[in-house]
Amino acid sequence: MGGANGVEVTQEEARRIAVRAQLLDGSATGVLDTVRHLGFLQIDPISTVAPPQYLVLWSRLGPYDRTELDRLLLQRMLYEWDAFIWPREDLPLIQARMRERWGPRKRDQWARGFLQEQSALRRYVLRELKERGPLPSRALEHTEARFNERTVWWGTRAQLMWMLELLHQRGRIAVAGREGTHRLWDLAERVYPKSETVPAAAARRARADKRFRSLGVKLERGRLLAHPDADSRAVGNRVTFLSPFDRLVHDRARAEAIWGFYYRLEMYVPKAKREYGYYVLPILRGDDIVGRIEPVFDRKTRTLRVEGVWWEPGKKEVSLDKPLRSLAAFLGADSITT
Repeated sequence: MGGANGVEVTQEEARRIAVRAQLLDGSATGVLDTVRHLGFLQIDPISTVAPPQYLVLWSRLGPYDRTELDRLLLQRMLYEWDAFIWPREDLPLIQARMRERWGPRKRDQWARGFLQEQSALRRYVLRELKERGPLPSRALEHTEARFNERTVWWGTRAQLMWMLELLHQRGRIAVAGREGTHRLWDLAERVYPKSETVPAAAARRARADKRFRSLGVKLERGRLLAHPDADSRAVGNRVTFLSPFDRLVHDRARAEAIWGFYYRLEMYVPKAKREYGYYVLPILRGDDIVGRIEPVFDRKTRTLRVEGVWWEPGKKEVSLDKPLRSLAAFLGADSITT
């Protein structure tokens, strides 16, 4: 395929390309290679089944050893930044984002003002981490926070958490590890390796191309455009479930354009008003989204329960035995109930 900005493809081609580009065709070979190919993993604490950073990998690899992801983070082959996990080789591109000027958005201007107004708290956090880091947030006092009529309602604890997040986003501090689910903070220069400095514009272009390549297809002004290097060969009939955070369906408008699949999370919808369920996963068969399933992992009884299955209109029902056994093995479930 040619064209620097992609070439328009049919819906059928787009389905094959998107599934192959996201390694959902069964071609994924390992945790590190998969993260490198996808570009990043989104971090979220929701664990109705498993947190998405782990579940996204299962969709591609099957029942892998989930401690492998943790090990790669400890070995600094992967890094956390801004609620995502990134491969080490992409750090120069991410650090270019950290250095970018504040934008005109209200949130950016608020953040800039907050860092200036809370300069004493900023100096305190950096000094404590330099002398005692890495530290969890609970190990930091927060008496340095200054109050005024615009910020007093947050309380000092919220101010500290905002300071940590903003210093993290600006590349001053970094996640050095975890104690359970709690992040350990340290100075960025003690966490990130030295790397080349990439100009902001070049980094934006590189990041955009990486995203386009990993998605395979983008939706632009109603057209489905494929990356010049996209693979549109046929996909087998592998069946798996997708995290709601999976990049195959994360862009809801794109998912609807490619598959005619309207999808939303209903966690915050009152139970009586839900169309499906609390945490429903799309069912992918080959290059087609054929249904939805609501699995729940009961960690006390080590049971994987299926609360419901819904098939898309006009789609043929398929056996879910194999992916359910795979998911149970991955989670360490002793039994499956449907």
